[in-house]
Amino acid sequence: MHNHISLIGVPTDIGAGARGASMGPEALRVAGLATVLEGQGLQVLDRGNLVGPANPWLPPSAGYRHLDAVTTWNQTLHDAVHAELASGHLPIVLGGDHCLGLGSISAVARHCRATGQKLRVLWLDAHADFNTAELTPSGNIHGMPVALLCGLGPAQLTGIGGHTPAIEAGMVRQIGIRSVDAGEKRLVHQAGLEVFDMRYIDEMGMRHTMEQALLGVDADTHLHVSFDVDFLDPEIAPGVGTTVRGGPTYREAQLCMEMIADTGRLASLDVMELNPALDVRNRTAEVAVDLIESLFGKSTLMRKK
Repeated sequence: MHNHISLIGVPTDIGAGARGASMGPEALRVAGLATVLEGQGLQVLDRGNLVGPANPWLPPSAGYRHLDAVTTWNQTLHDAVHAELASGHLPIVLGGDHCLGLGSISAVARHCRATGQKLRVLWLDAHADFNTAELTPSGNIHGMPVALLCGLGPAQLTGIGGHTPAIEAGMVRQIGIRSVDAGEKRLVHQAGLEVFDMRYIDEMGMRHTMEQALLGVDADTHLHVSFDVDFLDPEIAPGVGTTVRGGPTYREAQLCMEMIADTGRLASLDVMELNPALDVRNRTAEVAVDLIESLFGKSTLMRKK
């Protein structure tokens, strides 16, 4: 586990279908993220917020909303994340909507190609985010980042990390999925994405799910967690733009995070889609910070390490 943490705020909702995720970074700061991480003995450097184009709130053009602005934000984020990894820091991206997973993970993939590490991406989300311009009902690019990372989409987005595709589908494990469009479902099967949906979690339990998702993670693995806050059940996390009932409970989410922490391989993190405009007294940000604390080693159990 890295001891030096860099927080990178990305205040944009450019890829989303509702405004408000642009306020996510500040909500996470207000909920005490830096203090909580320092309490785990980590050195935290808050890099402030990246700057990029405003959200013009336009309809889709050729199947994509705000394509050029999305490209600019993701390129800026890619550069910021890559610089932190190169200096040996663990970047935490404070989103912002989940289109930003593209810039973040393309940087991580580039870093892994340079260092010769294996990459494992845990995509914690209610949605598969594997849409394309042909399939998308909305044109919102926050529904497309995994497909874009796997090389499906326009070159200006798929080539951000200098390598297309940025990742292979086999590097990704999706957890908590419960809302997938029909055409998207076919594409997920074709690509061979490994998906642990909510039915799987209901049947097998979170412990078994995480054991499977972490299979093969070893000392040579860079583990990246892309945590969309709508992964959580809206009962505990109402502050997201795309709530889907029936997500993991607080305890299931805690176990998920603790088992990731147990690997000692976490090397980069996204926290996406927190929307304070839809939240209740910053409750969702507080739950997210609580779970991030568990990702970095706060154990609920009185276990000897």
